[in-house]
Amino acid sequence: MSADGWALIPEGQMVQLHDGEMVLPARIADALLEGQQRQAVIAEARTWLRTPWVHRARIKGAGVDCGQLLIAVYSAAGVIEPFDTGEYPQDFMLHQAEERFLGFVLRHAHEVDAPGPGDIAVWRHGRCFSHAGIVVQWPEVIHASVPEGQVAYGTAGRDPKLAGPVRFFSPWGEP
Repeated sequence: MSADGWALIPEGQMVQLHDGEMVLPARIADALLEGQQRQAVIAEARTWLRTPWVHRARIKGAGVDCGQLLIAVYSAAGVIEPFDTGEYPQDFMLHQAEERFLGFVLRHAHEVDAPGPGDIAVWRHGRCFSHAGIVVQWPEVIHASVPEGQVAYGTAGRDPKLAGPVRFFSPWGEP
């Protein structure tokens, strides 16, 4: 530590110490918070495993669909505020091309080229992007799976519901 109270930390970043307390630059503090939130998202998603797939439900252990799973997990982890999606038919992706599901995702996240842990993967099924999972470590995701009838781990490209065009979104960082 220098005489004026600054200390060098591993990546060449400087932090100032005041009365034994470390004051981090906002960029470093944000990165630490992001890492904690990403881990909180994955931990919360794991608590939903084996919850039955039920259209428009959002009750842990009783029922959830893939969109409601995202809302439940990210709000429990403190990343977003919970919101109501309104009504949507179970087979909406077969009858319309409107990207309504993607619209909900874009209200809270921005598109990224490669996903990190806790990010969102959204697949196109039918006429629009209509199925999502929470990235654990790409290509592994946690998603509410219709074929399995429950929230489960899945592997992109191997599981039928996780094949086809995919886009990635993150609620962290700059768009």
